[in-house]
Order: sequence, then C-alpha cells, then structure tokens
Amino acid sequence: MAHIDTPRSTAGQSFAVRLNVILNAARSSVTSYIERRATRAALHALSDRELDDIGLSRSEIDNLR
Repeated sequence: MAHIDTPRSTAGQSFAVRLNVILNAARSSVTSYIERRATRAALHALSDRELDDIGLSRSEIDNLR
C-alpha cells in the first residue's frame, strides 16, 4: 500500500487543488517506480565483475530501494 505524503494541510482547499496534490503524488510514485525498474534492469545487464567493481553482488540488485 502506498503512502501519499502531502506537505501541507488540505483543509480549506478546493477539490481541484486537493486532487492536483494527489495526482502529483501518484505521478511521482509512478516515475520513481519506473526509474527503479530501469536501474535494476541496467544492473542485471552488468557482468559479475562489473558489479563487483561497484560493490554489489547479483543477489543484492532486487533489494535496492
């Protein structure tokens, strides 16, 4: 379950403003997910020697945040 963190109180704001905050948070979450997925794919494409050079083992890739 995702947590949507709104930096300011939504009390007294219009529905459109609150919806915009929620949509921006959702977009940010999706963008972050896509970037993490691309990073993992790039790391999986490296050889074991290249991973060792950057201090990672293949088993650690899927646990990266």
